[in-house]
Amino acid sequence: MDSSAEPVRAKLIGGVVVVPSVEGSRRLYSIGFYGRPMGVEKVRDPSSISSPLVLDPLEALYLVERGMIEVEGEDGRVLDFSGLREALGLTGRQEKLYLLYRSLRSRGLVVRSGLKYGASFVAYRKGPGLEHAPFIIHYYDPDEPFDPVELVRAGRLSHSVKKTFIVATTGQVGEEPYYIMLKWLRP
Repeated sequence: MDSSAEPVRAKLIGGVVVVPSVEGSRRLYSIGFYGRPMGVEKVRDPSSISSPLVLDPLEALYLVERGMIEVEGEDGRVLDFSGLREALGLTGRQEKLYLLYRSLRSRGLVVRSGLKYGASFVAYRKGPGLEHAPFIIHYYDPDEPFDPVELVRAGRLSHSVKKTFIVATTGQVGEEPYYIMLKWLRP
């Protein structure tokens, strides 16, 4: 999006960030596949969007941080990044996931929820509807116990769905996440 473009207006409604304007919804979806239109399973063409866009909390934070949206709180005031983070009630783990989300987006990837695969995210090079997500990314907190069996399980799943499994973790606050890519090899 052109940095001189006017930010898209969004509203925080019951803990969910919604872009009510169809024009704003189309704009955000077409520039980076942000959000999901209400009542639409798969978007074939951004110009066909005819309903409000629901943003994932991490997407909303990212877009606010980049100046691409302005979020109106439930009290009618525009929320800055820290105000939105507080209003969404992000936990320590979610804040670490945000750093990972931001890092992946900065690398030009389109990032979506990986819940379907038991992971933190899936990532696309081109975007949903244009390709299958080539990457499954799972965040491991260095402060939590690590089960190697889970790593093997995730690696096997990603191989069976023909995706590359990426383990991501963080170091100190403010550091870029570390990435380890796993692929199954046939002897």
